[in-house]
Amino acid sequence: MAAFGRWKEQRLSRSDCSRKGALDERAAGAVRLLNRAAPFCTTSSCAGRIVLAEGRAGLPGAVPKQRCRWLLVAHEPCGQRDVMAALQTATGDVVFKFEPFVLHVMCRELQDAQLLHSVAIESGFKNSGITIGKGGKIMMAVRSAQCLEVPLSHMGKLMVSEEYIEFLVQVANRKMEENAQRIDRFYKHLEAALEAAGSESNSPSTDAGQARAVYVHRRKRRTARVQDVLPSPEHHNNELEPGDDPEGSLDIFAGITLCH
Repeated sequence: MAAFGRWKEQRLSRSDCSRKGALDERAAGAVRLLNRAAPFCTTSSCAGRIVLAEGRAGLPGAVPKQRCRWLLVAHEPCGQRDVMAALQTATGDVVFKFEPFVLHVMCRELQDAQLLHSVAIESGFKNSGITIGKGGKIMMAVRSAQCLEVPLSHMGKLMVSEEYIEFLVQVANRKMEENAQRIDRFYKHLEAALEAAGSESNSPSTDAGQARAVYVHRRKRRTARVQDVLPSPEHHNNELEPGDDPEGSLDIFAGITLCH
């Protein structure tokens, strides 16, 4: 597809406009692996981070990113002292967050996105999904439901104990370690899938072709299970695993959203 080739060339020629200005080291391997493959082009990524975000005092609910000040951003496990030191400068409302690995990939064809989706799900990123834009762009998002978001202070006043902050940091650090393990699995599974896809042109009966067949079969099986459960919403909620998001988990439901 000529259009995809142009989109990819334009995307990869742009400068990095992220806050950090460079790839996160832990995500770099998967990003480069995908961009070397003809059917894929990454558009954004984050390896996962622990964040203290401060918004204007009195803002209800979560702190909007466009109206916040970053007091702390850590892409590796951090300590309670790091958080307490960052809080000393706070004058507004502060939220403590853990945000897991996220990767957005533009795909040449739907079957390419399906293959990548299968790799993501098998690697533990169960909130991943595919969207098809109005102009025909096919996007695949690799995501998980490991998020953590807790308000710590209001108008500069700390609302929780230091002991609780230490507990939160321990929880976030465990999530960071689990996140790193999933990224490693994703890279290994992706490398194997791309190698199999590379041999498909030489043999129609290859692992890549079988992988897509398994993907379709697995999705039909999941759809059948959901249909069996949907008549009883109460029973469905009882069957959810910890951390599952029944509204955001695209691997269970349609998996393809048409953007308007």
